Amino acid sequence: MAADERGFKADERGRRADERGRTADERGRKMALYGQFARIGKALANPARLELLDLLAQGERSVEELAETAAMKVSNTSAQLRALAGAGLVASRRDGVRIYYRLADEDVSAFVGQVQDFAAARLAEAEQAARSYLGDVEELEPVARDELFRRLDDGQVLVLDVRPEAEYAAGHIPGAVSVPHDQLAARLAELPESADIIAYCRGRYCVFAPDAVRLLRARGFSARLLRGGMPDWRRAGLPVSARASA
Repeated sequence: MAADERGFKADERGRRADERGRTADERGRKMALYGQFARIGKALANPARLELLDLLAQGERSVEELAETAAMKVSNTSAQLRALAGAGLVASRRDGVRIYYRLADEDVSAFVGQVQDFAAARLAEAEQAARSYLGDVEELEPVARDELFRRLDDGQVLVLDVRPEAEYAAGHIPGAVSVPHDQLAARLAELPESADIIAYCRGRYCVFAPDAVRLLRARGFSARLLRGGMPDWRRAGLPVSARASA
């Protein structure tokens, strides 16, 4: 009986060791899975990369163009874009000596927007930072996308795209007039004084349109802000034009 008992205990120890081995193996596979999920979080855990994603939501851009717009060194911009590409968030193509980047798909733009909104809703500091940067957006009486879409053909609304010209050319709301934000003050005479102006820019955390609406109102124009921006309009499946401004 003693020998049998010793054999049973040895078998039991072996069985438990096998179970621990399987448990450790399963744990390892589980952590490997979560590690892949974490790659997305790591890719987004950098303010410069979030800005680059916002810029790419406007359309395809070269590394050099992105670097200039974001006021970053080309080498740093390239490194940040490679990190985003490694997480499957952007794609690239080569044209001669230049490399052009674009969002991997529209889901990336939607996801980044959700991250921004989630942060603003959960973090008091994020909401405060948004208000400090954008000012009181609600006082600008934001217009919903559906309302603007219904009014596009009524002849009483002037849609003003205040993004840089290259972003306008890559895609804009049909009928929108391009007046980049840094040219607006000098081109006010081009705008009809009786028009109901609705301005938009890169998105809900872009300051160009809020600043434009404040300037227009200060100069006596009737102006409001489009809630969201061009990426939100595109994701909603609303029409987009790529024709040049008249």
